[in-house]
Amino acid sequence: MVGYTLEQMVGRHVLSFIADDERPKVKEVMRQGREVRYETAVVHKDGTRIPVEFIVRTLERDGEKLRMTIVRDIRDRLANEARIQHLAHHDGLTGLLNRGAFMDRMALLMKHAERKGEMLALLFIDLDNFKRVNDSLGHLEGDQVLTTVSERLVGALRGSDLVGRFGGDEFVVLLTDLASRADIVVVLEALLSVVEVPVRADGRALSVTPSIGVAVFPDDGRQADELIQHADTAMYRAKARGRATYQFFESVLAETAYADLVLEAELAQGLTRNEFELFFQPQVEATSGQLSGAEALLRWRHPQRGLLAPDSFIFVAERHRLMLALGEWVMREAAATARRWREQGLTHGHGPMRIAVNLSRMQFNLDGFADTVQRVLADSGAKGQWLELELTERMLIEDVEHAPATLAQLRSLGLTVSVDDFGTGYTSLAHLTELPLDKLKIDQSFVARLPDDVGAQAITRAIVQMAVGLGLTVTAEGVRSAAQWQLLASWGCQQLQGELVGSPMPAAEFEAWVRAR
Repeated sequence: MVGYTLEQMVGRHVLSFIADDERPKVKEVMRQGREVRYETAVVHKDGTRIPVEFIVRTLERDGEKLRMTIVRDIRDRLANEARIQHLAHHDGLTGLLNRGAFMDRMALLMKHAERKGEMLALLFIDLDNFKRVNDSLGHLEGDQVLTTVSERLVGALRGSDLVGRFGGDEFVVLLTDLASRADIVVVLEALLSVVEVPVRADGRALSVTPSIGVAVFPDDGRQADELIQHADTAMYRAKARGRATYQFFESVLAETAYADLVLEAELAQGLTRNEFELFFQPQVEATSGQLSGAEALLRWRHPQRGLLAPDSFIFVAERHRLMLALGEWVMREAAATARRWREQGLTHGHGPMRIAVNLSRMQFNLDGFADTVQRVLADSGAKGQWLELELTERMLIEDVEHAPATLAQLRSLGLTVSVDDFGTGYTSLAHLTELPLDKLKIDQSFVARLPDDVGAQAITRAIVQMAVGLGLTVTAEGVRSAAQWQLLASWGCQQLQGELVGSPMPAAEFEAWVRAR
């Protein structure tokens, strides 16, 4: 253990092997003749300090009092204890402080800042679209991304700043020694530039970007929990602004967060109380005016606030994952309605009425989404040919790795797949040729400027010609005048939808409208 031969040890006083700072303690145990177990340290021949445990006993031999000491090397045990202690306070993957340790140290720093009248800033960082990395590359690569992000965070900050991981893809930073909010902005800009982690999947580059919420001490809260909550609220607002950005907490955000909380509870109750219903807006053939289908539009008959359009509640539903239950309800209701119309003989000139349903990003990105659609069709007794699913351009691009396979599965079930609001998103022409699609819907912001706006004319006509060339059906939304109708039809647009044709109507009113035609 200590590196000497037997010959080198025999004859030396036992205290010569004890570390200098431990000798007084060991001498006192020897003087008292205590029988005890205690920790101390011996010194290796090369000068290395070795922590040990002594188990000391007294015995007699031939009338002579002797001392026997069992020496146990406890380096491994202490290393394990240190490891356990470290794990108790640090994240196992990144080595950053875990939630408990971060909150403890944060509380101490807040007390110090309060005494000194200093400013602190808490940054709540969430990685945008991190789930897509895990799904595309697997959890091992996802862990590597998290490790890289943690290293970049630490590298961009000062030693006095506190960095922790709260779990998943959530990181927290406490900035100290700040003179003004301008100092915080400098750090935020630096973090946005260094945290982005490009990774590759199947030859395509994926980027993970941060959304950062900021709460300032003492302005935004004097308790650790309150500051965390406010920074978290600000982070969600940063995501809503388009991601890869930051947002300072404002008091109005707290009011909005509370309103969202109330609305979330009401949404859940609304689902169980059947307060939601579908309205239907007719779609017609551009050349003949003959009915070709309908778009299902969600409405909420709120018991206090009356009839609400999706703009009033969809954002909250998506934030709190209620969108999954709400989206499935819409699909089931549309499928059941399509079957009822079929049984009632409510058709257009070419056969059964096709109902178009808007999908949310959360639904489309859900693992096994096509299986869910298949189950809905089976449960309702509807055929896939009776439904059309509308996705936005952004949804397709955000999940461009998996979108083609999911779309192919949906089309194999007989469903029509449509790109909604085309012209406002990020779909490249290359993606249009790669994705299995049936229809494009020209966004009504272009249609609204027809027929007078030359720019809108050029863009809209180009979209129609391109889509027709690719073999896609084209529908124009928001048609409000006969001039718009005539112009779109002359360019080759096949279907129209808008107030000129008919406004969104409850099911019974829509059915009466169809029969009257």
